[in-house]
Amino acid sequence: MPTTLAVVPIKRFVLAKSRLSERLDPAAREALAEAMVSDTLGALATSRELAGVLVVTNEPLVEALAARLGAEVTPDTREGGQSAAAAIGVARALDEDYERVLLVPGDCPALDRDELDALISGHDEPVVIVPDRHGTGTNALLLAPPDAIEPAFGPGSFERHCELARSAGHEFAVARPETLLLDIDTPSDLAALLAGPRGRAPRTRAAYGVV
Repeated sequence: MPTTLAVVPIKRFVLAKSRLSERLDPAAREALAEAMVSDTLGALATSRELAGVLVVTNEPLVEALAARLGAEVTPDTREGGQSAAAAIGVARALDEDYERVLLVPGDCPALDRDELDALISGHDEPVVIVPDRHGTGTNALLLAPPDAIEPAFGPGSFERHCELARSAGHEFAVARPETLLLDIDTPSDLAALLAGPRGRAPRTRAAYGVV
């Protein structure tokens, strides 16, 4: 199997989850963001298919959290957004001769290890795109080589990534592992998470007062 590095861009917690401001005060949003990162990194740490996990962030709390879970941290000094942070990770993967990268956000706390490993081991296309549950955004990119396409996250990014793959002449696949489709940005996303199985996202559920 090709060696795969997971790259996880993470905003500073004080800047995270602004779309939840009507539901949660700033302190609660920061606590929720930290819990989601902990759940996400916890799932990545148990993967049997990843050769490493790299967190790209300027959030001080993440460094200790990542160290406990066996992940490396590199600074996101420009804080130019998810795509720019992902590009930092891609450059690191190329420098260290990884054959693939998995670009995944830090707010997919329901991520299941077995689904993650099936995604990594079950595809050999240069580009694999995982949409969000609405089918418009992108929740993960699996790229071989790491710079197969330039990451372009944000609204409408699913179709944008499909077009980038086509333009580059790459075969690509769309994968929909259930637990990676749900990222937490809005009250409806949070409600969908809390309505799911209790065994998933334990830290996130606890941070919101649900077990």
